[in-house]
Amino acid sequence: MGTLELGTRLELFVDDWLIERCQGAQLRLHSPEFAGRALDFDRPWEGAFVGYATAIQDGDRVHLYYRGHPGAGAPQVTCYAGSRDGVAFERPDLGLYAVGESRANNVIRCGRDEGAHNFTPFLDRRPGVPPEERFKALGSVPWQGKVALGAFVSGDGVHWRALQAEPVITSGAFDSQNVAFWSEHEGCYLSYFRTWAGAADPTEFKGVRTISRMRSDDFVHWGGFEWMDYGPTPPEELYTNATAPYPRAPHLYLAFPKRFNPGRRTLRPDEVERFGVVPAYAGDVSDGVFMSSRGGNRYTRTFMEAFLRPGRDRANWVSRTNLCALGLVQTAPDELSLYYQHRYAQPGHYLARYTVRLDGFASLWGPYRGGEMLSRPLTFSGSRLVLNYATSGAGSVRIELQDAAGHPLPGYSLDDAMDLFGDEIERPYTWRGGDDLTALAGQALRLRVVLRDADLFSLRFAPADNATPPKP
Repeated sequence: MGTLELGTRLELFVDDWLIERCQGAQLRLHSPEFAGRALDFDRPWEGAFVGYATAIQDGDRVHLYYRGHPGAGAPQVTCYAGSRDGVAFERPDLGLYAVGESRANNVIRCGRDEGAHNFTPFLDRRPGVPPEERFKALGSVPWQGKVALGAFVSGDGVHWRALQAEPVITSGAFDSQNVAFWSEHEGCYLSYFRTWAGAADPTEFKGVRTISRMRSDDFVHWGGFEWMDYGPTPPEELYTNATAPYPRAPHLYLAFPKRFNPGRRTLRPDEVERFGVVPAYAGDVSDGVFMSSRGGNRYTRTFMEAFLRPGRDRANWVSRTNLCALGLVQTAPDELSLYYQHRYAQPGHYLARYTVRLDGFASLWGPYRGGEMLSRPLTFSGSRLVLNYATSGAGSVRIELQDAAGHPLPGYSLDDAMDLFGDEIERPYTWRGGDDLTALAGQALRLRVVLRDADLFSLRFAPADNATPPKP
């Protein structure tokens, strides 16, 4: 791999990119914490089959989109809700479409011709994007007797128009959530969507559900399929992917797929009746998993364990529930929120809010007896090493700087290192001589991180002006 160039980028411990070897330390997945109901899907046009939610943080506003689908015979619609804090959402009466006999609703798209089945917006962060197109979306539309993906644009996230009459992607099985975003890291638009590993034709539903992606320079003309590779991991049914750049480190894409487990039934018949579950959805279970990518057609599955389990609520042990909404929202200075759908295919269906600490999806962890990590050789261009970490009262984090050959640098050895303990999101690390590393910028060096009952979530060589990474 050679010498890593960090610059002043934030790096999370969600994969082993920084790590050459560990002794006693390991990467550890952290599960999100339930923070309450964000929205009950209790309106007549929403119903038991709400799906494919997307949350977008846009300055001091959070936009929420989701499919409304009460069941057979009712039109599928795309609904909109807004929030100032990402905690409580309100449905505006937009008056755009009549559903039933009233326009007093929050519907912004109606019917399959308008992509309402799985309309999935994003905020286009490409430099120079026209203001009237700063929101973009993909949605499946009928085309020549099959399904294709249409492109849509908006200036305010509420009023949308088709970018062109013809769909922009025409080969695929687009019945799931089809995500897209502008990648600063790869300099193009990317779309991630569900395909089938056993299918010779991408329009076939055959084999195991998997993920593919496409690239585009202009959001209109898209290249061919790139089948995603997961490394040496067993195949699993990944129903959705919820892939997007992490806003504080956009070179790193984070994904929150729904893992589908067909035929694993746990609900008793009396529970199915008591919860009001549509019987066809009582015979499978789903949970949430976590993956990452640094671009290209490779996901890193560092953790095969569930990121989100169905939990003690028996009504969550049903088919196609525990689906993660696309998008992260910063709801406090040290907190990110994710949104999961619970109790699918039943009257109690709702969107739940979960929280993690900033950068806190996974960590480099050392037990009480101690553990350490040696990094690959790296260079940086900042002036201070800033850590996001947590320890117990008896725990600690200590860091030694070494040259590329593994020899401690004078003044930065373990004996010179601060015995750091506490729980902070951004803490400059200090050695006996101070924290200014300007003289070392551009030199190849290694980090030796020694942990005792401690987690290290992320690190960054901060620039001299102490600028912090962007908020999500």
